[in-house]
Amino acid sequence: MRRHLFSPALLACLLPLSASQAAEGIRLDTPRSGWRQGSGDGAHFMQEVNYPASSVNSAADQAETARIKGAMLERPKDASKPARLIVNGVAMPLKVQEDGSFDRPFVFPSGSNNVEVRSQDGQQRRRVQFYNLSSGETPAKLRVVLSWDSDNTDLDLHLVTPDGGHVWYGERSLANGAALDVDVTTGFGPEMIASPTPLKGQYLIYVNYYGGGYNRDADGAEQAGQALTTAQVTLISEEGTPDEKQETFLIPMRAPGELTLVKRFSYP
Repeated sequence: MRRHLFSPALLACLLPLSASQAAEGIRLDTPRSGWRQGSGDGAHFMQEVNYPASSVNSAADQAETARIKGAMLERPKDASKPARLIVNGVAMPLKVQEDGSFDRPFVFPSGSNNVEVRSQDGQQRRRVQFYNLSSGETPAKLRVVLSWDSDNTDLDLHLVTPDGGHVWYGERSLANGAALDVDVTTGFGPEMIASPTPLKGQYLIYVNYYGGGYNRDADGAEQAGQALTTAQVTLISEEGTPDEKQETFLIPMRAPGELTLVKRFSYP
């Protein structure tokens, strides 16, 4: 049998870009691959965010097991564009700070999870898969995720529950367990409403174009920007179980003040 020996340098030229090489431009501090024990302490589902919010960064005492944290090591050509975050198959924009860092709170369900972060140009990506062992936190049986495709724009997620309850930034949590995690007012999202104990009956999902559609010039003055923004709403039920279902809807939002009924559905 004839054997060919190649130097490492030559092999690097001949072989396609490996996953590790593709991930060199992104640092992901948490989550990490493997098995881990979740933590009910410090897994803050809701945050105190005042309007206008400057970011959706995690609380200072947010548990490491309940956040997505890292940094872009290579500055993109267009830093105003969001990176891409994909959690358990749900894709959404990921806002990156000027220093390249990102820090997003996220309460993961028990069982297998996967997280992928992609750079703004799509050339760099970091992906991890891990198994989350529950430690007392209650998983969300119903989750609604809103994101949108423009910066400096404020869309708001609303959920009306079967008992007439209304979750939105004005009432962030209800006695029936439904809660909004964070009110994002600066663009892209995501905003999430979740419930660990959803009531049986009919739900309504709305998206409100609260305001925005502007940019700022080098001197900080407002300029007319992108008025039309496309909202993406993903409805997830029985998350992290064999019965999990996902539905995604794209909704064009044309002007501030617009309120759109996205979905009328029944649970279970």
